[in-house]
Order: sequence, then structure tokens, then C-alpha cells
Amino acid sequence: MILELGADAQEYGRAALRAFETAGGDDLVMRADADPASREDLVSPILRKLGAFDLSPRTDADELEAAAALCRSAGYWAIPYPVAECLSAPADLEADGLIVVDEHAPAGVVAGLAKRWVAVTLAGVRSTAVARSETRPALVADLTLTEISGADGTADVALGLVLPCWTMLGMLDRALDLTIAHVRLREQFGQPLASFQGVQFQLTDAEVERAGLDMLAKHALWGIATGRPEAVDDALAVRAAALEAAEVVFRVCHQLHGAVGFCDETAMSWLSRYSQPLRRLPWGLSGTRDRLVHRVGKAGLRGLYA
Repeated sequence: MILELGADAQEYGRAALRAFETAGGDDLVMRADADPASREDLVSPILRKLGAFDLSPRTDADELEAAAALCRSAGYWAIPYPVAECLSAPADLEADGLIVVDEHAPAGVVAGLAKRWVAVTLAGVRSTAVARSETRPALVADLTLTEISGADGTADVALGLVLPCWTMLGMLDRALDLTIAHVRLREQFGQPLASFQGVQFQLTDAEVERAGLDMLAKHALWGIATGRPEAVDDALAVRAAALEAAEVVFRVCHQLHGAVGFCDETAMSWLSRYSQPLRRLPWGLSGTRDRLVHRVGKAGLRGLYA
């Protein structure tokens, strides 16, 4: 197993980064936050030019890698659009996207979007999902589910969990880039913050978490591409790893930014705010760990996670 995306997927990810930056970069999330109904017009044209809706991540391993690279680039700019959910759309149903939900409190980042959604629980129960009119922060909407009888969505769960982890990975990439630039620029006691050992140690801790998630996310992607029977277990494990990494990275980045990191004038604030749905839906860290433990039991995980 090679723990790197293919050259074509990496180039596609770089092209997506440039496309999002050219289209407005950080301004996209601010505009969508002010008017959720506008985000279809803001983001869909960019995705169409990139050919995102033509990708078939369920049937082609190379296109699965391209989808992961696209999600990472979308996360880097905190693109206000459910890119991972759209790329996870089931092939056997008339739907625009797939959302993995908690059966007791289904919700998704779908506010302001007139699309056909399919929801799936960890147990593989599929439902049509309709967003309620009330919009929660960060473009989250509660969902009303209508179960689709006879439809087994077990195969949907792994992809629906792993691609959002790639979005989170992109957010961690950006958070560290922003913080490194900040500590190089900001001075204290006559020298840049980056020159202090304490700052360097904190950034090292954050980078270790980010780099570990990078490797585990590729392993989970490989498990989906090769049809490993442990794909859902790996997906839960990489989600847990993503949430653990996010806690460390955002804590370090906010500490090093100081109070300015919570001001809307900074990209760090928007990035942190829009990471919250990924970190809380469908479950937070404790909920993800609980479900992972119940699935693997005493047998434990295989591969890199062992």
C-alpha cells in the first residue's frame, strides 16, 4: 500500500485550490454565511468547471483519490458547500448527495440548498432527507427523514464518513499555514514569535497530529477502493483520529493567534467556526469512539490502526 495520492489526484487538488482562491477564497464563506441561499450560485459553477460532479468515486479508485483531493482543497478554503456529501451520492438512487446521520438527531450542512438528499445511519438504514426551514449556525439544518424501505446503505457508510475527514484535513492544513505565517510576522520582546522554543514545540505537536491524520486518511481511502470488509471500522477510526487532531491543531492555532484568532476579520476565525459541523456531525469524539468500540469489540482493528 502506498500512502500517497496519485500524481493526477494531487495535481487535481492543486488545480482546485487555485480555482477556489481565484473565485474569492476566504470571501466565499463570508458571503454564504450572510446569505445561505446564495451558496449554490457561489460554489456550484466552480465545481462544475473542475468536473467535480462527473467524478465516480464509488467505481474508480483514481477518481476516488481525486474526490479526496478535492475535499481537502475545499476544506483548505472552508468552502461553504457540502462537497464531500455530494461526491458520496449513491449511484442506485436519484439523489444529489449522501449524509451520514445520527438516527436520533439527524442534521447536515445543507441549509439553503435545494437538492435531493439521502441520509444513512451507521446501521445502513437509508432515508430521504429534507432540511427544515430553521437554519442553525455554520449553515447546519436539522433533517426530517423518511425511511426508504428495502434499501441497504451499509456500503454507503464508509465513503460518507471518510470524505469529510479529507475536508477536515484540508482545514488543518490551512490552520497551520495561517498560524506559521502569523508567528513569523508577530514580534514579542524584539523577536518573532516563531523563534521561541515554546512556540516551536506547540507547532510540532500540531503538525504531528496533522501528519498522522494524513496517513490514516489515505489508508481509509485505500480500504474503500479495495473493498476491505473492515472499511467501515477504518472509517470510524479515521474520524476519531480527525477529531483528535482537530482538537490539538485548533487549540494550538488559537493559542498562538491570541484574541485576534477569534475576530471575524481573520481567516482563522471563519475556519474554526466552519470546522464545527464536521467535528460535531454526525457524532462528536466520544460518540465516534463509542460506536467504534461497539463495532470492533474485542477483535480490535487491523492494518495501520492496530
